[in-house]
Amino acid sequence: MRNKAQAAGKKTAFRSLLAYGKPHRRQFALVFFLSLLAVVAELLQPYLVKIAIDDNIMAGKNDFRMLMIICGVYLLLSVLGFVFSYLMNNVLQFASQSIIARIRQDLFRHISRLSMSYFDRTPSGSLITHVSSDTESLNQFFSQVLLSLMRDGMTLIFIVAVMFHLDVELTLYCLILVPILFLIAIGFRRYMRKTYQNARTALSRLISFAAENLAGMSLIQAFHQEKEQKNRFADRNRAYFGANLKEVSTNVLFNRSFDILGGLAVAFVAWLGGNAVFHGNIEFGVMYAFITYIRLFFQPISAITQQWNTLQSATVSAQRIWTIFSAKPEVKDADDPVNVDPRSVLGRIEFNRVRFYYEEGQPVIHDLTVRISPGEMIGVVGATGAGKSTLIGLLCRFYDVRQGSVTIDGTDVRDIPQEQLHRLIGLVQQEPYLYSGSIVDNVRMFDESISREEVVRACRFVGADELIGRMKDGYDTRLSERGSGLSAGERQLISFARIIVFQPKILILDEATANLDSYTEQLVQNALRVVSEHRTTIVIAHRLSTIVHADRIIVMRGGRIVEEGTHARLLELHGYYAELVRHSRGKAESGRRGRELG
Repeated sequence: MRNKAQAAGKKTAFRSLLAYGKPHRRQFALVFFLSLLAVVAELLQPYLVKIAIDDNIMAGKNDFRMLMIICGVYLLLSVLGFVFSYLMNNVLQFASQSIIARIRQDLFRHISRLSMSYFDRTPSGSLITHVSSDTESLNQFFSQVLLSLMRDGMTLIFIVAVMFHLDVELTLYCLILVPILFLIAIGFRRYMRKTYQNARTALSRLISFAAENLAGMSLIQAFHQEKEQKNRFADRNRAYFGANLKEVSTNVLFNRSFDILGGLAVAFVAWLGGNAVFHGNIEFGVMYAFITYIRLFFQPISAITQQWNTLQSATVSAQRIWTIFSAKPEVKDADDPVNVDPRSVLGRIEFNRVRFYYEEGQPVIHDLTVRISPGEMIGVVGATGAGKSTLIGLLCRFYDVRQGSVTIDGTDVRDIPQEQLHRLIGLVQQEPYLYSGSIVDNVRMFDESISREEVVRACRFVGADELIGRMKDGYDTRLSERGSGLSAGERQLISFARIIVFQPKILILDEATANLDSYTEQLVQNALRVVSEHRTTIVIAHRLSTIVHADRIIVMRGGRIVEEGTHARLLELHGYYAELVRHSRGKAESGRRGRELG
């Protein structure tokens, strides 16, 4: 039952993705027509030679003019075959590349709309594979498998038809080989599929191991693991080498088997045809044509069989891609959304008896209630796993509450369209993400409606102008992926400039100063004071010094608020917050002594 369900799922996925080919029906019809013309032009050439032999040379006419006409037609057919094949391949490539480009575009757009819970469950590496490798497998189906089925299928049909036209009895003798061909193809197909899958699995493991080691190269070098990792890589490399060699040798064996069978078939036809020619039953030109056609007969069968692995790979890829398309975002806009004017938003936030869990029976937030006034700066502290980041995820609506509600100015965030909600909230994370592009593009997030002058003004406002001025190309400096080459503090300052540019009413800092040195932290603190002015600000603090001057500090433990108040008030309680402060100071002192000893 399970195998049937999987087979049905593959068919459904493949049919669904084949629907992308519907807009290109005319192009595929043109490919079919051009393929037909190319096959006819190719298969008429041996027939012309047969006419030249039987109707001219063997007949003793020695009609030189007729031979020249036949040669001219033969040359014309060769040129036409080339032209038709060239046009066919170009039209097919245009159609297939257009289809795959649209699938990639739709796939990326669909992934970007999925909820954060989906990315919690799905590794980013597998999504990259789906967008790149799996779509390329589908491209091979449209550009290789489909072409082979059309052209090679028509070639087989036309060869058999022409052979029957030339001599029925000799054709029937030749068709005895067909069952043998299919038995060989079926036998090899299973083994070829196994070797193909083994090679792909070994390659996947090799790439995964290499990616893992490149990502953790600093750790490998720090612990002198280069030799051990090199040996482990060599093991995987040898495994892929062996699997790849086995796949290649299987393909070579399959092709050579067809070559040997083709040679035996030619010898068989030459023996039968030779006897028939000697006894005057068929003409010599017919035997020549038969030998040529029987040699051509094996090529399309071999080609179609070799495309089986590509078809299997495309089917699996189609199922994977369709699985992503089938995933629905858990967080959706309301059927009757409430449009909010950003200019009228005050920034009052309320968490009303909120309960949330990622997995049933494992609550992360327990019946939590918080009121945050417009323009208030709130610090949120707690040990790892206390629920601090989850609280922010609920406000940004990366996840939906299981019970209760989160409101902004009295409006439930579930009723606000996500695009508007994310415009209201500015989020600065511990590791701000910078894209490949100029500093200007990174600040304005590629929004051309934001002028360069606004970007420069924002960077000056947060104190990033000086560091940008020291760069070679200033604001036009091209950043590499993730902003490598910039310090953590420089990346944070650029992310603060984004806040100024987009002017959100609510500002969230999620551990934004956790990995900064004291000097850089001071720069970021100054920028924070600038960007948080007249904004409701929530600061999730790893370093408690970040939120000492907050209007109010919320202390979380196990998904609940255990203490609440100003820094001074909480210290007077001598409770959990005071314990966190002592622990934080102890770590800071330990770090300072370590630096002195170093």
